[in-house]
Amino acid sequence: QVQLVESGGGLVQAGGSLRLSCAASGRTYSVLKMGWFRQAPGRERDFVASISWNAGTTRYKDSVQGRFIISRDNAKNTVYLQMNSLKPEDTAVYYCAAGRGPIITALQSTYDYWGQGIQVTVSS
Repeated sequence: QVQLVESGGGLVQAGGSLRLSCAASGRTYSVLKMGWFRQAPGRERDFVASISWNAGTTRYKDSVQGRFIISRDNAKNTVYLQMNSLKPEDTAVYYCAAGRGPIITALQSTYDYWGQGIQVTVSS
């Protein structure tokens, strides 16, 4: 099993920045990709960004491309989501996910482990 713990959420004004962190523990050797998803009120959870654990290849949702940056620190088993130029529509619960498969995808079904989620609120 792999445990994921998110941190860094909170309240920020539009145009501001936040950095989310996700620390992985347990059988982290089995993880080949990590991702961030979000669920806004009244909406389904959807993809934000993902990164391959070894090569560092990244993938982004179109609406966050150029504003959000996903990165990882292999030594700390931690993945980050730097969120800049935040907009009210970025308000959501953000979830960290980890997958055993090597292909970075936007499909939730390809991720095997999930964090509890953390609230990000962007005020206008």
